[in-house]
Amino acid sequence: MRLGYATRAASSMLLHPVQGTERVRGRIDRHRDQRELARAGAPPAVIYRAGLDGAARLHAALGLPWPCETAATFGPAWDAVMSDLRASGLPVGLSSYAGWNDSDRTFAAAIWCVIAHLRPARVVETGVAHGLTTRLILEGLRRSGAGHLWSIDLPAVDPALHREIGVAVPDRLRSRWTYIPGTSRERLPALLDELGDIEVFVHDSLHTGRNTRFELSCAWPRLRSGGAAVVDDIDHSLAFRKFVAREHPASWIAARHVLGPGLWGAAIKAA
Repeated sequence: MRLGYATRAASSMLLHPVQGTERVRGRIDRHRDQRELARAGAPPAVIYRAGLDGAARLHAALGLPWPCETAATFGPAWDAVMSDLRASGLPVGLSSYAGWNDSDRTFAAAIWCVIAHLRPARVVETGVAHGLTTRLILEGLRRSGAGHLWSIDLPAVDPALHREIGVAVPDRLRSRWTYIPGTSRERLPALLDELGDIEVFVHDSLHTGRNTRFELSCAWPRLRSGGAAVVDDIDHSLAFRKFVAREHPASWIAARHVLGPGLWGAAIKAA
């Protein structure tokens, strides 16, 4: 653990003991996940049977034809987000937010189609960072004319980065958005109790197996029939694979990122 991170984490722990503990625990959990993956004896892409045809497989999982007209509208929406971020002077892409990546294009495209096809009234997301995925969800809700997004995000240790949280979300979309700072362990159960049923859940926060399992265990029972859970960076652990083996969703897929070795997954709840 780097001295700078340890110092900032210690300061954070003093100010916010629960959040600080989760930051340190996350470091420990990552090492545990890496050891478990190594013992699995195969790369995550093989374990998850991940392919490059994520869009087609997602639509098949939803019982929808492919290609779809909605997918054609994603490119301009994605390009607009990229253009706005670059114009603001911020880096985009891999390692652009405190060493973390912005949303992968294939992951974002999947969510774009999920929002368009399911037309959800209530969407819950964990993880915001620059807010690429957040903005695309909100744009999709605006296009459908209904729905609201609640986003839970633990701000980075470095306070200088706090101004970048959700910077991709323009003012015209913020009336449909509620941002909730903190860890999912602090905020997610109470939020779901307040909302009741939801139609879409997006996991894009801390990708440790422990955290992924926790979030899915909270969100899956709240998903309405036919709802979707979309999970980024499933290659960081075996949590998503164990989840689908335990819950037996109506359908599920795993797909590759465009950039880097990452994988994303989606599970559809039985109607």
